[in-house]
Amino acid sequence: MTWTIIGHEEAYRIGIDVGGTNTDAALLDSQLNTIHTVKVHTTRDVNEGIVESIRRLLSESRVNPASIRYAMLGTTHCTNAIVERKHLGKVGLIRLGAPATTSIPPQADWDDTLKDAVGTHAYIVNGGYEYDGRTIVDLDEAEVMECFARMKGQVDAIAVCGVFSPVNTAQEKRVEQLAKQVLGENMPVTLSHEIGSIGLLERENASILNGALLKVIAGVVEGFEKALQGFGIHAGVYICQNDGTLMRSQYALAYPILTIACGPTNSIRGAAHLSGLSNALVVDIGGTTTDIGVLAQGFPRQSSAAVEIGGVRTNFRMPDILSIGIGGGTIVRAETAKDLVTVGPDSVGYELLRRGRIFGGDTLTATDVAVKLGRYAWEGGMTEDLDETICRKADEVITRAIEDAIDRMKTSADDVDVVLVGGGSILVAERLEGVARIVRPDYYDAANAIGAALGEVSGETERIYSLDEMTYDEAKEAAKNHAIEQAVLAGADRSTVQIVLAEDIPIAYLPGNALLVKVKAAGRL
Repeated sequence: MTWTIIGHEEAYRIGIDVGGTNTDAALLDSQLNTIHTVKVHTTRDVNEGIVESIRRLLSESRVNPASIRYAMLGTTHCTNAIVERKHLGKVGLIRLGAPATTSIPPQADWDDTLKDAVGTHAYIVNGGYEYDGRTIVDLDEAEVMECFARMKGQVDAIAVCGVFSPVNTAQEKRVEQLAKQVLGENMPVTLSHEIGSIGLLERENASILNGALLKVIAGVVEGFEKALQGFGIHAGVYICQNDGTLMRSQYALAYPILTIACGPTNSIRGAAHLSGLSNALVVDIGGTTTDIGVLAQGFPRQSSAAVEIGGVRTNFRMPDILSIGIGGGTIVRAETAKDLVTVGPDSVGYELLRRGRIFGGDTLTATDVAVKLGRYAWEGGMTEDLDETICRKADEVITRAIEDAIDRMKTSADDVDVVLVGGGSILVAERLEGVARIVRPDYYDAANAIGAALGEVSGETERIYSLDEMTYDEAKEAAKNHAIEQAVLAGADRSTVQIVLAEDIPIAYLPGNALLVKVKAAGRL
């Protein structure tokens, strides 16, 4: 397809999503119509794949780079750094919780490899608040400064976590001032009330990981900006968050933990945009796994449980995603003697084009099965030697696994709409048990990149309020205003910000009239 060169009147946007196997890129116009998409193999040096995807997008669409005003990136850099224990910075932790929390030391559930990567400067000092913001113990500033003196020259970042600090932020903010005073103005400080919700240990873990990822995200942002500038693209740069929205690159430099698991959420947002559905299940089938998420009012449903990242429990916002080991590269094995066919969970991954049977390789994969059964028109032939009986049995296993996973994500026994996205969605039959209808929209294989480019920015809050000190309506209004301010800080246009989620839960186990309020706001760039 040939595209004409466009001038400056149109404001285009690029969305790029870096996955383990492929890097997808999409070009959208100002009306959010998809103009062109490309898919390239993710390289060992991830930035090379990003550069190649931009080059191909510009070359094939022939859009003038000067007309691209926004560039969005969803990346697995931070997730990989934690899982692989590589490129993490050293973090010094101050927990404001003595004497109440000394029975459980920081990083108690961390394995030794991650502790070694992040460092062992973790201290519990006097401080903390009650659930209603009353002081438990006053902050001992001399004690805090002594801890910082021990860290001097040995840490790259500081994390501060106090008991019930999301309710009262004063002590954490004062410790930040002391850190700058002792360690220098340029020392980055992560305050836990800006990262996680109420639970202390999980919020502390998330704060430490955020500090450890600061150098990783700095490299990502710098590499992305250089790639864009190299093609003459001078655009506003945004990084994808794991709630399906965006944040300015400057905001991402302070909160890299919020990029964890942004890939599945990009696919969910892209699926909503492409299908026109606001409430459905999204089944994203890639080369290695199938990720199933819930689309609720146009955004991914958030997980209500603590989530493990690289073996560490955290409680910051994360999408509610179920992953199973079914993908285009999943290996199919047949035991003829037992009349048994098994599928996965291992996969050939990015080697599919070399090892798959239809590509001339020697490994039977789920993609081979789909092509043999006519789900995808493959021009290359090489399906004659595939055993149709084995393929049909493998298809039954794949279908049953996906149906079971869909049932696990449903909130009722009713049939649901399913949006199929991802290059591996050719694996799915035309009908599934428990599914009302299957929607496979145009550009389904680039839904993740399209979701990255959509361009809404969010902010959220989760706080406990005492209704002895304010009315219910005042508590809700205070939480809404805080969420709106967070969205504006992340890059949203204040005039477009709307509340997309608001819930409150009375907390019976706390004295007085305690109310937990969660609010999420979102607006346009």
